[in-house]
Amino acid sequence: MKAAGIRVARQGRQEAKGAKGKEARSGEKRRTKDEKRPLPWPRLLAAARRARARAYAPYSRFAVGAALLADDGTIFAGTNVENASFGLTICAERSAVVAAVAAGRRRFLALALVAGRGEPASPCGACRQVLYEFAPDLPIRMASADGRTRDMRLSDLLPLGFAHKDLVRTR
Repeated sequence: MKAAGIRVARQGRQEAKGAKGKEARSGEKRRTKDEKRPLPWPRLLAAARRARARAYAPYSRFAVGAALLADDGTIFAGTNVENASFGLTICAERSAVVAAVAAGRRRFLALALVAGRGEPASPCGACRQVLYEFAPDLPIRMASADGRTRDMRLSDLLPLGFAHKDLVRTR
């Protein structure tokens, strides 16, 4: 898992460097900070699918892959890792967040999530709360293995998330 997240992260940085160079050579206008770039959903979904293929889910047999886009363009992949003591299981989304934070990233632009067939699965409550810590309005594309997708914002999935501001309220 860790190696996979690092490999995707390096690939993302190389692609970002290559894109900058191409813009400069082609004479295209560079975007300002305020201009929004389209989210790279195909790249994120591909990274999530690759991560899903490496899931360790011998108990539930419910493999999940996640790909988290940092604000510098780096993609961090995560997969679920189950444990015989079910409470110690870590979900794909939290796995991706941990890899990103370990690499020094704390601002995120999007999350892609790929799980089983049928209706796309959404992040569990614990994952929603962990994601909320870093990006309360994070766009999320949930996809099933058979290609169905659903887009939502984290703020819609967790409308009253608990945040740092809740800890420092004045009495």
